[in-house]
Amino acid sequence: MKGQKTLNYPLHIFVIFAKQKMGTKIKPYQSKASKKEQVGQMFDNIAHRYDFLNRFLSLGIDKGWRKKAIAMLAEYKPKRILDVATGTADFAIATLSLEPDEVIGVDISEGMLDIGRKKLVAKGITNMRLDAGDSEDLKFEDASFDAVIVAFGVRNFENLEKGLSEIHRVLRPGGVAMILELTQPKGLFGLLFNIYNRTLLPLFGKLLSGDSAAYTYLPASVRAFPEGNEFKNIMRGCKYDKLEDRRLTFGVCSIYTGIK
Repeated sequence: MKGQKTLNYPLHIFVIFAKQKMGTKIKPYQSKASKKEQVGQMFDNIAHRYDFLNRFLSLGIDKGWRKKAIAMLAEYKPKRILDVATGTADFAIATLSLEPDEVIGVDISEGMLDIGRKKLVAKGITNMRLDAGDSEDLKFEDASFDAVIVAFGVRNFENLEKGLSEIHRVLRPGGVAMILELTQPKGLFGLLFNIYNRTLLPLFGKLLSGDSAAYTYLPASVRAFPEGNEFKNIMRGCKYDKLEDRRLTFGVCSIYTGIK
C-alpha cells in the first residue's frame, strides 16, 4: 500500500535461515555413537580452546550473562550448589561470590574438567570439587542441594526430560534450578544472528579449535532446542514450580528458573 514501507527480503533467505524443528535430534558427528558419547568426545576435542572461543565468539558478553545469573541466584542464599555440565567451571567458580559452603561441578568431559581443576588450583579454591558425572544419572542422594545450575549445557543432554528430572530429584524442597541457555532472537537481529551462527561462527570455530564439526553442531543445537514457554512446559512436566524466564541481549540468551 502507498505510504507503507515493507522489508522485502528474498524468500530464500528465510528458507535457508529458518529455525529447525524443535526437538530435532542433533549430534556433533556423523557416527553411530550416542549423542552423549559424541558430546563428550567433542568437548574433549575443543577443551584446550573452549574458554578463549567463548570470549572471542560472544565478544565477552557471556561473562555478563553469568554475572546476571549469579545476581539472581543470590536471593536464594544457597549453601550447597551443584553445577551440572560444569565444563571448565567458570559458572561454578562465579558462585563463590555467594559464599556457599560447598560447590560441586559435574561433567562428562574429562578434558574440560582437567582445565577446570587447574583453575581451582591456580586460584587456591578448596571448597569446590569437579567430578566426572552424567547429568541423567547424578550420583547424589535425593534433596542434596539448595541450588542446581546449568550454563549452556541442557541442550546437550541426550534425554532432556531425564536430565531435568534428575536435577529436580537432587534439589531440596524449595531449592532452585537455574538454567542459562542460548536462544533465538527475533526480527532483523535474529536474521543477522542466524547468518553469523551459520557462517562466521563455524569458520572461526574450525580455525581456532581444530574441530570442524563442533562449531557447526553448537549453533545447530541452539536452533533445534525448545525455548521460552515450550521449555518451561517441559520443566513443568518434570515437576518444577514457579517457572520464570528472562531473555538477555535481544534474546540471544535466556535464564530459566524453577523451584522444587
